[in-house]
Amino acid sequence: MTIQNHFPYVNNKMFAENVALHDIAEQVGTPFYCYSNTAIAENFQHYQQAFSDQEVLICYAIKANSNQAVLTTLAKLGSGADVVSEGEIRRARAAGISAAKIVYSGVAKSASEIEYALSEGIFQFNVESEPELKLISQIATRLEKVAAIAFRINPDVCANTHEKISTGKAENKFGVPISQAKIAYRRAAELPGIKVQGVDVHIGSQLTELAPFEEAYKRIAQLVTELKEDGHDIQVIDIGGGLGITYDNEVIPPKTHYAAIAKTQLGHLNCKIVIEPGRSLLGNAGILVSRVVFVKTGEERQFLILDAGMNDLVRPSMYEAHHEILAVNKANAAMKTYDVVGPVCETGDTFAKARSVNICQSGDLIAIMSSGAYGAVMASTYNTRMLAPEVMVKDNEYAIIRHRPSYEEVINADAVPNWV
Repeated sequence: MTIQNHFPYVNNKMFAENVALHDIAEQVGTPFYCYSNTAIAENFQHYQQAFSDQEVLICYAIKANSNQAVLTTLAKLGSGADVVSEGEIRRARAAGISAAKIVYSGVAKSASEIEYALSEGIFQFNVESEPELKLISQIATRLEKVAAIAFRINPDVCANTHEKISTGKAENKFGVPISQAKIAYRRAAELPGIKVQGVDVHIGSQLTELAPFEEAYKRIAQLVTELKEDGHDIQVIDIGGGLGITYDNEVIPPKTHYAAIAKTQLGHLNCKIVIEPGRSLLGNAGILVSRVVFVKTGEERQFLILDAGMNDLVRPSMYEAHHEILAVNKANAAMKTYDVVGPVCETGDTFAKARSVNICQSGDLIAIMSSGAYGAVMASTYNTRMLAPEVMVKDNEYAIIRHRPSYEEVINADAVPNWV
């Protein structure tokens, strides 16, 4: 079972830190996302502590949750940012994250995005291909700037994670094959406007074992050694996205063990270490709170129909991902087996099948746990359903950090040509 230290039960009622979720629901309406500010801070500080004896730059992966309140919280703790678009650079800068702490990843950086990143003076481009490298060189030369780069190296290591979030195997679209790395670095060193400064590796998301990291870092260490022998001044090793989280019964290794592997495999190279955690900072720091609309009895199943749908949290539909589902009020201790579904007009709008939950009735509140990462940030208005608001809690206070749009706002975003 997921450990939710910052979403405790008090007298059988779930709280976010010291605020009752029922009270937020009454004021904000459902569904809504709720984040614990304290949990976010603690998760970040655990990485800081684990890597305290290494030169490290922690760059939060903005794609996990890009709310400005989240980014500002992390910026004030000293976080950098791992970004994959111009929009994410702009979000990071607006939150107070220094451009000198931004690494730019992603396989399809456009010319305008590269130009913007150069104008901001970011720390590093994590280059995914030689065509991208050439484009960066051309733009940097035209702007009379120098782009610091690291190639993202695909080490062909199986991460033992979901196939849709595995990024370090030979068949994945990401990075330069490790067998071609020395050639790529030699060509980079010959190009104008390019400063070769690092090596980047990212083998996937939601890793719960240390062995794939160890194998990947061994291969990267050998590559860095060879690159230095070839005359490249490698000063930075970006080791990717950090550890996974507990969604169900996964046992996550301590961050200290993860840091120890990095130090053992890479410490002798005297390079700055960059880490790009996202899910492990936000995942268990957030939940999605929904209300039961109907309890429906089918021929073979009982359905718990919620007012939250796959447009609010797509992970169960997209990845068949497990999220713990808990009653906000556990006064009724009796359990029942339900298929937990949403209102979207798709059979795939299902959060869980045959899940044991406290007996519910229409109007009861349900918490879908571990939804802080890849939740609100992937939401849509499919079926013209309003985006769920986001709420942040700290101690006994809460604030709406993104409002629920009105129907008028959503509809008026469209424009009808005068010739229709």
